[in-house]
Amino acid sequence: MFLTGRFYLLTTAVILTVAAGYWFAPLFVVGKVMLLLLVVAVLTEIAMLYRRRGITARRSCSDRFSNGDDNIVRIHVDNTFPYKVKIDVVDEIPFVFQRRDISFKAVVKAAESTTIEYRLCPKERGVYGFGSIRTFATVALGLVSRRFTTKAEQDIKVYPSFLMLRRYELLAMNNNLQELGIKRIRRVGHNTDFEQIKEYVQGDDYRTINWKASARRHALMVNVYQDERSQNIYSVIDKGRVMQQAFDGMTLLDYAINAALVLSFVAIRKDDKAGLITFDEKFDTFLPAAKQAGQMEKMMDCLYGQNTSFGETDYFSLCTHLDKHINRRSLLVLYTNFSDIVSMSRQLPYLQQMAHKHVLLVVFFLDKEQQEFINSPARGVEDYYRHVIAEKFEYEKRLIVSTLRQNGIYSLLTEPAQLSVNIINKYLELKARQIIS
Repeated sequence: MFLTGRFYLLTTAVILTVAAGYWFAPLFVVGKVMLLLLVVAVLTEIAMLYRRRGITARRSCSDRFSNGDDNIVRIHVDNTFPYKVKIDVVDEIPFVFQRRDISFKAVVKAAESTTIEYRLCPKERGVYGFGSIRTFATVALGLVSRRFTTKAEQDIKVYPSFLMLRRYELLAMNNNLQELGIKRIRRVGHNTDFEQIKEYVQGDDYRTINWKASARRHALMVNVYQDERSQNIYSVIDKGRVMQQAFDGMTLLDYAINAALVLSFVAIRKDDKAGLITFDEKFDTFLPAAKQAGQMEKMMDCLYGQNTSFGETDYFSLCTHLDKHINRRSLLVLYTNFSDIVSMSRQLPYLQQMAHKHVLLVVFFLDKEQQEFINSPARGVEDYYRHVIAEKFEYEKRLIVSTLRQNGIYSLLTEPAQLSVNIINKYLELKARQIIS
């Protein structure tokens, strides 16, 4: 049982009235009457609140949360009292959110229920633990509050952004991907690959007749086409210390994981095969490229527990294992972050080796805050120096793009928030230009 602020305000008023009775006698009587009424009111509310259990609460939410997205949590409160109750609901959310505002006020009528809804946006993958639900109920004047504690301990796993996948899926079904910034790219050529020339037999499509071959053979010859082969698309994610940098509360690794999932989803819808590779000081995860129905679930399970390390990534080990595991020419989408031209130059021989055997797309990141600082006016000599340094970093990012292009390596320099959209557009562009083959 708790005495509310209203009780202490009324008690203060009673004390002041009684004290004023020493100077004006009638107020002393008024004060005693007020005190009597206050005691009666408190005892009545205690009896009303403790006559039965009264309030029950339960939490409902998904068993899995989507990283970087708003996830809905609902609190259902049932009032079994035969009168209206005012409630204050406090949900013990996972401590990692560091929020103290998960407290909601509501009024529940007699023998009715209410639902409180709020949203949580996790920024890290892992297991998040909810605690109890504490409901504070008051009746009548609200002088006394009773706490009802509902044991609702619950562990929620935070997975890579599967809500983003659902949005892409729904928009793709309605052909509205342009709403997310996905460009519609017309592909040049046929949807089939040439296989061979053979003699015409009844039933062959006359549009496939090869007139030059027919003239040479003095017989009708037709071109035979086979369905276009699926291409292997591998998301190669660097888990080294360069991916620990955070933007808007999420690390570059989490941005890369979310983008890899979306790219794999789109690739499978385009009839390509999607696979996954992660590495840091050693070659870590390898999921062979496939387009079966359960491939996305396998990929999500592989990415769920991935974390960055503090070591230097080993590109030599990556190249060695790529030669061992991938025999067919594939598109390798490498998510990493080069801070300057020197760090890229150290890895350039390995990037060249990968680009020689595969189509290599290197994805690295722009610093949005740095961009905003460069665009802001300089004030004072020290500020000019800082602008020069920031512009130097910006120039080196552009220089990295140019150097990679000169070595036959494709690149994508993007802001983290725009990564998913930009990587899909780049994939569709490469596919339309028939570079992935």
